[in-house]
Amino acid sequence: MVLQSRDKDGAGRLVAVPPYWEEAKAELMRRDRIMNKLIPQFGDLHLVGHDDPFTTLARSIVNQQVTPKAANAAWGKLLEVCPKFTPALVFKAGPAELGACGLSKRKTEYILDLADNFKAKKVHAAQWHEMDDEAVIAELVQIRGITRWTAEMFLIFNLLRPNVLPLDDQRLIAGISHNYFSGEPVSRSDAREVAANWEPFRTVATWYLWRSLDPVSAPVPVE
Repeated sequence: MVLQSRDKDGAGRLVAVPPYWEEAKAELMRRDRIMNKLIPQFGDLHLVGHDDPFTTLARSIVNQQVTPKAANAAWGKLLEVCPKFTPALVFKAGPAELGACGLSKRKTEYILDLADNFKAKKVHAAQWHEMDDEAVIAELVQIRGITRWTAEMFLIFNLLRPNVLPLDDQRLIAGISHNYFSGEPVSRSDAREVAANWEPFRTVATWYLWRSLDPVSAPVPVE
């Protein structure tokens, strides 16, 4: 459940503020001197989620290992082919039309396999809200093309889970390096140590670090 915000996204629709967001901001600013400086720079901006599981996962697959610009271009073309982005219509479009949107052969296969999993009800999407983070990840990574990173993005942007730390996310590591280590290389151990101070709101801190690298449009799957 989320609270309604009067903020609007680029499409003009009302967006939802995660219910923990204001508490998380206050806690992070109190505990962490970097967050205390960073968070106020972005005013009332907040994480914008997507309420459709299939779209969220497909968008994450598109975003894998490409620049935000390339991902956005491919996603825009996909929406031209499938304005109603449903598993049935994506599956009907087939590999030729999906590939023409700028997707690699492998990503095309992954999205078709994802569509088949949803269409045939091989996944338990209706139960994900009731499952803990690791249980959701364990189910999602059984789908072709869904890595742990993809599953973590799903936890953040669809389920709005507050305490996700996506250590495989290069932008998170870059954000920690830039803000906490003056640009020096950062190991996963370093990242975990910094993030220990953010619990139980690691998602929120991650989002602000993304923003610190790209204030105009955060490098995330579904904003």
